[in-house]
Amino acid sequence: MQCPENLTQPEQDEFWMAYALELADRAEQLGEVPVGAVLVAEGRLLAEGWNQVITCNDPTAHAEVVALRHAGEVLQNYRLVDTTLYVTLEPCPMCAGALVHARVQRVVFAAPDPRTGAAGSVFQLLQAPQLNHQCQIQSAVLQSACADKIRQFFKQRRNAQKQQKQAKANKT
Repeated sequence: MQCPENLTQPEQDEFWMAYALELADRAEQLGEVPVGAVLVAEGRLLAEGWNQVITCNDPTAHAEVVALRHAGEVLQNYRLVDTTLYVTLEPCPMCAGALVHARVQRVVFAAPDPRTGAAGSVFQLLQAPQLNHQCQIQSAVLQSACADKIRQFFKQRRNAQKQQKQAKANKT
């Protein structure tokens, strides 16, 4: 997959974030938190990922890490210089650390994560001056659509839990 030519940087960011949002749908269909990630180099799709923590019984199978693993295999290199990662939710500390170690040049995220965000919301690992690499950050690309998807997911989950509790209480 390749981004259409002659798009401005903000248009390219929206193009790739829209694709990451589609990948978030895959995660949601699996019962995972709906987060999708796309790694791009020179306007071309290098790798993609979506949350697979539950599916793979792997606490590290966040969308970003899945995409980084695939990109490393494609490039046969653990350094992913001159790449941009698009992700629907602000990276957590684990993912931010992986992005820094992989030397990803730019991270574009949609929705901030006020609980575990490591690109400025709670922590700032992507641009920590103590580290030997800093990622450029762009936030709020398709923020509303991505935040709504996550908000709806957790609202549905809470409602399902509430119904289960009521059903259990009705049985006793």
